[in-house]
Amino acid sequence: MALDHLSHDCDVLVIGAGGAGLRAAIEAADLGCSVHVVTKSLLGKAHTVMAEGGVAASLGNVDDRDGWKVHFADTMRGGQYMNNPRMAELHAKESPARVKELELWGAVFDRTADGKILQRNFGGHRFPRLAHVGDRTGLEIIRTLQDHSIHKTTVAVSMETTIVKLLKDGDRVCGALGYERVSGRFVLIKAKAVVIATGGLGRAFEVTSNSWEYTGDGYALAYDAGAELIDMEFVQFHPTGMVWPPSVKGILVTEGVRGEGGILVNSQGERFMFNDIPENYRNQTAKDKEEGWRYVTGDKTAMRPPELLTRDHVARCINREVKAGRGSPHGGVYLDITWIKERVGGPAKAAELIRKKLPSMYHQFLELGGLDITTERMEVGPTTHYTMGGIHVDGDTQMSTVPGLFAAGEASGGLHGANRLGGNSLSDLLVFGKRAGEFAAKFAKEQKAGWLDQAQIEAAATDAVHWMDAPTGNENPYTVQADLQKSMQALVGIVRLEGEMRQALDKIQEFKARAKKVCAPTGRTYNPGWHTCLDLPSLLISAEAVTISAIERKESRGAQFRDDFPDKSKEEAKWNMVVKKGPDGKMVLERRAVKPQTAEMKQIIEDQAK
Repeated sequence: MALDHLSHDCDVLVIGAGGAGLRAAIEAADLGCSVHVVTKSLLGKAHTVMAEGGVAASLGNVDDRDGWKVHFADTMRGGQYMNNPRMAELHAKESPARVKELELWGAVFDRTADGKILQRNFGGHRFPRLAHVGDRTGLEIIRTLQDHSIHKTTVAVSMETTIVKLLKDGDRVCGALGYERVSGRFVLIKAKAVVIATGGLGRAFEVTSNSWEYTGDGYALAYDAGAELIDMEFVQFHPTGMVWPPSVKGILVTEGVRGEGGILVNSQGERFMFNDIPENYRNQTAKDKEEGWRYVTGDKTAMRPPELLTRDHVARCINREVKAGRGSPHGGVYLDITWIKERVGGPAKAAELIRKKLPSMYHQFLELGGLDITTERMEVGPTTHYTMGGIHVDGDTQMSTVPGLFAAGEASGGLHGANRLGGNSLSDLLVFGKRAGEFAAKFAKEQKAGWLDQAQIEAAATDAVHWMDAPTGNENPYTVQADLQKSMQALVGIVRLEGEMRQALDKIQEFKARAKKVCAPTGRTYNPGWHTCLDLPSLLISAEAVTISAIERKESRGAQFRDDFPDKSKEEAKWNMVVKKGPDGKMVLERRAVKPQTAEMKQIIEDQAK
């Protein structure tokens, strides 16, 4: 086909303009490379803004017992030791510097009385560790990174542009083909290195906190280019999303509400999280609810409230209450921050504190749900939130198994293991966004421009438009996507069974066949039906990777809970699940030994356990 397209040349192409993508672009530009950033949506609208509660970094400003070793041990324990330990080490060591760097670039964090960056409690973190800006931390990070990047003359940005194919010269990535979502015109970008920072796959599920962009594009692009995906079974269901009204079901309710003292109760008024406290939870078994409150107010001797257990545990506890008939009227439980009036001097003082500490949550519930969280309890329930797995990368360089292809943020896998701790996502994208940009720049400087095969480009373009040019059926792409989401939610959700997941796998094969028959109205200008046709292959690849990995892991660990295998397995603990595209084009799974910890790392974890 005759290819009407725009052309760009750069040293480093960054796909995605969230925190990881922008931090990678800044680093590559600072090292002297020309950078082109492509974002599927608008600049400033990345999903990073949904990370509200804070960025995890062991600054030790609120509790001086904190340090990188504690953060490392917490991350490994939270990830059930499926993490890449080198990534966990680098993350814990480097996140304080990345946060201070943001501060130097203009980020305005909340402050302690003596002017230091304030830090709050969060699930799975031993000490108050999350630097925050009220409950708008992600927004402040995006604002800061965006301001710092767009003024660099060597950084170009293409908004509302979707990448559909990575182009290769032999084994090496050398560019990409995309299209402008408004005009439909193709965009050809030649690059010496590519960084994928496209976020996750939440839109493969029916109930999700993720925006419309999160269709697993980065995973599919890398997979089709020959890269490996790792740990895809570990999909995090955030315990608290809005459940009412239906139009906002799944929208995130930040963990910061619980970090500021919010408690979870069922329809009977019972604070049910006290019914399921793990024996090793800070080596305490006391059930005195006063201790939970004392910890929130700064008493270092008190037990952390059970609402701040790891997200997978809290989500399952909520799910259990709902299934047992003790849920709220709309299928969730109650999150109550109003009760702090008993401790802070009355309702007026409590309302003032809530509006100050949780301004976004206050306005979110007031505007979307007609509910005042200073006087009323919130209805919340689990929502698909984050993918711990992703593109398999080297722990130091963030390069995938395909030369010249790097990944960072939620698009990459390894740091979080079986379960991500709250706040680690923001420090992850800062630490490894920088590293991806740094090593992509170094790779680009060592390479000559790759050769773009015109036949490869035209084949990708023809495939992208065939739903309009030569429709083979009358399937509606929206219907196929909705059916996939319902299937994944019902059969590969919070609680999993092999029989149900095999049903899901069969359905995915059916959806693949249906996806070949979808069609879109002719014309590429302002054609959302066409966009959905192009999203379907990414969603299907992502869903299949999650499902086959979850079937293979015959145990319950972290975010994966198997009703048929409810316990952890010493044998399964030895393996990461890795998927890749086989020679015949079909997805294949391989067990890969978990990366071993060094003797020093083992000693750190042992010491912290004491």
